[in-house]
Amino acid sequence: MTTTTDSLPRFPFDPRGDRLPAQLDGLWRDAPVIKVRTIAGDEAWLVSSHALCKQVLEDERFSLKDTSAPGVPRQYALTIPPEVVNNMGNITGAGLRKAVMKALNPKAPGVEEWLAGHARKLLDALLMEGAPGDLRAQFTVPYSTGFHCHILGIPQSDAARLYRSLHIAFMNSATPIVGARMNWDRDLAHMTARLNDPDTRGLMGDLAALRHDPDYGHLTDEMLATVGVTMFGAGTISTMGFLTMALVSLMQRPDLRKLLVDDPSLIPAGVEELLRVNLSIGDGLPRLALDTVQLGDVEVKKGELVLVLVEAANHDPSVFPDPHAADLERPNAGSHLSFGGGQHYCPATALARRHAQIALEVLLDRMPKLELAVPVEQLVWRTGFMKRIPERLPVTW
Repeated sequence: MTTTTDSLPRFPFDPRGDRLPAQLDGLWRDAPVIKVRTIAGDEAWLVSSHALCKQVLEDERFSLKDTSAPGVPRQYALTIPPEVVNNMGNITGAGLRKAVMKALNPKAPGVEEWLAGHARKLLDALLMEGAPGDLRAQFTVPYSTGFHCHILGIPQSDAARLYRSLHIAFMNSATPIVGARMNWDRDLAHMTARLNDPDTRGLMGDLAALRHDPDYGHLTDEMLATVGVTMFGAGTISTMGFLTMALVSLMQRPDLRKLLVDDPSLIPAGVEELLRVNLSIGDGLPRLALDTVQLGDVEVKKGELVLVLVEAANHDPSVFPDPHAADLERPNAGSHLSFGGGQHYCPATALARRHAQIALEVLLDRMPKLELAVPVEQLVWRTGFMKRIPERLPVTW
């Protein structure tokens, strides 16, 4: 690949989520750090080997927070306020981490039962309607949006309203989007209203109660509502995206599906491998170099943008032999980078795993012969979006 200014490879490479982009061939071995042109038109270093991706994620000289600073090279235009980019850092700084982590605990009373019950309810409706069905519209989206309303303690009727905003909030655009600010302001006002609703429970109820604690007198309603909006958005789009893509991967691997149907105790191991091979992260994890850093054979200069290509790291054959195979006995399956790494390692990993595990347990019990209703080549993939997802997921059972 050439790295001249006039002919840099454009990134992201390919919106299709049923295969690795062809551009990755040989990158792990021959060019684990290359210069690419981003959607915003800026230059960035794309990192693809597992070792170097891990280095970037764990080295504090590569900053997530500073990717939203004015004048720095961008991956794409921001669709959320700059201060929200480093949301978990903001939460910690405001003293809210304890309340958030409590809400993200999969062992909290009733969480697993709610997930299983909600999954059964959605699948009952799908089965009653009959095949073929759209597993994304009728299962993975309402399963994930409903769950995030549950942990936030807001009405289930909020799910569709808040979900529609994500079509803008997670867009990849070269220039600012006119509707993004309107989108954000509308959702913030809605979440503020829920914060002030005496019937609100869950995380938003806990946050509302903090306003009566003098130790949290520095918190404003806007700060608290921001936690709710970003938790719903980031949580829903991540869990829905992974679960949808895990099902695409599973239906491409009928032998794996049969193993999990025959022995549901293997589902946790199956989810771990599906986390590794999934291609739901449609772009690179951005970091800005705060200093000049040696990254493999490349010197990354202060102020340059670095993109961690998780899908490449997770298929690095030097770390994961036969990387395209879903091996339930893979000894280092948990070494994937699907939850990020370093100080920005996803705090909801345990909850995300149980969310997917329970969905598969119920789904494979109800639909043991689940398969795509169309050839995989016929799936239509969303473009200009931070997650790789099919617009529809037609299935039979």
